[in-house]
Amino acid sequence: MSENTAITPTRAKDFPEWYQQVIKEADMAETSVVRGCMVIKPWGYGIWEKMRDFLDSEIKRTGHDNAYFPLFIPLSFLEKEAEHVAGFAKECAVVTHHRLEEKGGRLVPTGELEEPLIVRPTSETIIGECFSKWIESYRDLPLLINQWANVVRWEMRPRIFLRTTEFLWQEGHTAHASAEEALEETLKMHQVYRNFIEELLAIPVILGEKSAGEKFPGAVSTYTLEAMTQDRKALQMGTSHYLGQNFSKASGIKFSNKQGQVEHAYTTSWGITTRTIGAVIMCHGDDDGLRLPPRVAPKQVVIIPVVPKPELESAVLAYADEIAKLLQQTTYHGLAISCFVDKRDKRGGEKNWEWIKKGVPVRIEVGPRDLESRAMMVARRDQSPKSKQQLPISAIATQIPEILDQIQKNYYTQALQMRDTNLRTDLQTFEEFKQYFTPKNTEKPEIHGGFVLAKWCGDPETEKILDELKVSIRCLPLKQSGTTGKCILTGKPGTIDAIFAKSY
Repeated sequence: MSENTAITPTRAKDFPEWYQQVIKEADMAETSVVRGCMVIKPWGYGIWEKMRDFLDSEIKRTGHDNAYFPLFIPLSFLEKEAEHVAGFAKECAVVTHHRLEEKGGRLVPTGELEEPLIVRPTSETIIGECFSKWIESYRDLPLLINQWANVVRWEMRPRIFLRTTEFLWQEGHTAHASAEEALEETLKMHQVYRNFIEELLAIPVILGEKSAGEKFPGAVSTYTLEAMTQDRKALQMGTSHYLGQNFSKASGIKFSNKQGQVEHAYTTSWGITTRTIGAVIMCHGDDDGLRLPPRVAPKQVVIIPVVPKPELESAVLAYADEIAKLLQQTTYHGLAISCFVDKRDKRGGEKNWEWIKKGVPVRIEVGPRDLESRAMMVARRDQSPKSKQQLPISAIATQIPEILDQIQKNYYTQALQMRDTNLRTDLQTFEEFKQYFTPKNTEKPEIHGGFVLAKWCGDPETEKILDELKVSIRCLPLKQSGTTGKCILTGKPGTIDAIFAKSY
């Protein structure tokens, strides 16, 4: 290798290829024979399970129930909401036949469907059809439903976890008796996502509303959470949509209110996807591989037995199992610490580097000397691979949870510092703006590009100015300054604070 790192190329040299190599070396996922699709391997899926379990608990805690709806959606359902179908038309996978027949030694589709079926790109329309049957009176409201599912959006330039033709997500759908109640639900789930992303994934986010040009097709308003990756691009981490009555009118979701009048319900939808796994890689990874925040790591501690002589093997392994048992009886954030004793027939150094690349928060090495002293050598993923500290077995119950918490907080602090360092608030003119997002025109391209917080006049037509720079308005922060200045794009008076960035 040209660099003294476990991953080549490094982040600084080629960030997109570094990202792919981290996924490969951590054995998280691989591309499928089906173009644009991915195979999520056990380590990657274990991360998703941690995310899913936490978020599912939060969703249920806020009063929602899980259900499941069909993968296939009649074409006519999408046609009911014109703006919605226009937003997804180019990404839809369409089923047109219902059987295969052998002709000339090949299988060919036959039996054309009377109505084509769309493979679920999102479920507002099919769920709306169900809601229209389930809701009759204000007494049936609010209706709070969530589903865990896969979706398909045809992707021309796939990238594992970030953009794939098929991916996993949860999508919440709710119906309410008033606009105020629906908007309150939208913002509540926005905050649930913030807690999930910042507390579990240790990724700082900016909460805001999408501009007219960036909001969900058919929504009245879309609220987003934007993170910065280490190449200083924005990544949309999740969205929560206030749909007003747009979808309820299209799907016929009506109810009798307390006065006996019939009106359309107010609906919301909101979702988080496996893209969040990509965010963890790009926000926390280093040139030795993945770095997993302990709260989302499938295995928080790995114990590596070091056996110099065969006759010592049974005693060392028994000691490793003893440590594992103590860890499993110790809790971290209310859950038993997940640990694994690596008894594979491989050299200790080889196993050590495998777990470093996988991002395991804590590695424990035990050998004959540790057995004698009733101690162990502890290595942390947030420190140098060569850095180790000795810990007596008696300190496990107090020290390991504390170490895990330190790592979790360190990752968040590092990500926050990186974001704030690369958030510019001092740009005054569109020329400065262009220079900042065009590093090839500058002497130091490595310090250009990131987030720009600047004034915007609010004219949707001005968003087209950004296309040539491949920059977009990521969000209008919920916390607005309330001051007036000059729009960074036009120079006209602007009162809206906006975050601009290149994005994934």
